[in-house]
Parts: sequence; C-alpha cells; structure tokens
Amino acid sequence: MFELLGEEYRATSRRLAEIEKKLVVHYRQDETAQRLAAIPGLGPIGSMLLSVKVGDARAFAGGRDFAAWLGLTPKNHSTAGKNRLGVITRAGDEMLRQLLVVGATAWLKQVRRNPAKASPWLAGLIARKPPKLAAVALANKMARIAWKMMVTGEAYRCDLAGSVAPG
Repeated sequence: MFELLGEEYRATSRRLAEIEKKLVVHYRQDETAQRLAAIPGLGPIGSMLLSVKVGDARAFAGGRDFAAWLGLTPKNHSTAGKNRLGVITRAGDEMLRQLLVVGATAWLKQVRRNPAKASPWLAGLIARKPPKLAAVALANKMARIAWKMMVTGEAYRCDLAGSVAPG
C-alpha cells in the first residue's frame, strides 16, 4: 500500500514539475504578467492569472468597475439620494478574488512584522479595521492598481511617501 502511495506521489510530483516549467515559459513571454508581479502580494502566478483571465482591461470603464467585476466592492443600497454601502458583494471571478485576498493577507502579515513597509494609508487601515476587512480593502486597492497598470502599460512603483501607485 505504501509503495502505491509512493508511486502516486512521484507521478504527481513529475506532473507538477512539468506544469511549473510551462508556467515559467509562459511567464517569461508575458510582459504584462511580469509587470503585475511587482505588486506586493501578487507574485508571478497571480500576475499570470490576472493577465490571462482579464484579457483587455480597457473593457472596464475604471478601476472601481474592475474591482466590482472581481467582487471586491461593497453592495450599494442607495435610495432618495442617500448612499448606503453594504457588505462586499463577492460576485465575479472567485479564483481571482480569492487570489487577491490571499495575497493581501500575506502582505498584511509582512507589514505587521515590519511596520516600516507600511504606507500611511495601509498603517491607518490596519489600525482601524479588523484583519479580514483590511485584507479585502487592500485586495480592492491591488485590483485597482493592477487595472491601471494593464491599461496604461506602466510599471509598478512605490513613491517616496510610502504610498503605492502605478507609475
């Protein structure tokens, strides 16, 4: 029985190695994915997934529309001129949304270990919001930055004030 399990493990390891080789080849050929990988918390696999699944980011009117398509914006309950925002919709592509939230959670964990990495916006967010809500808010910001980078072709940068911005 252990021998069968060992064979399955080796076969799975071989398949994973083949997939990883294909991913590396695709990543090296995709200029957009390479630029997106510079966003903290996104990485090469997340950037490739965004690049492949989104296609043409110009199809979205703005970063908020892109984040809404991913399900990272609050539901709008507006009436009679009063704007009331509800819970995060979680509509849209579950895999992309999950990837961004997990990446944001990892980035928040690094920032908690080393607060010098935090921008003023992120430090304030961490101070006033619960961890999961902060992760979703950061994922929303990451999605908007990714949209801007895909539309303009700009590279990611972190300005001197410590706030993140495409540029």
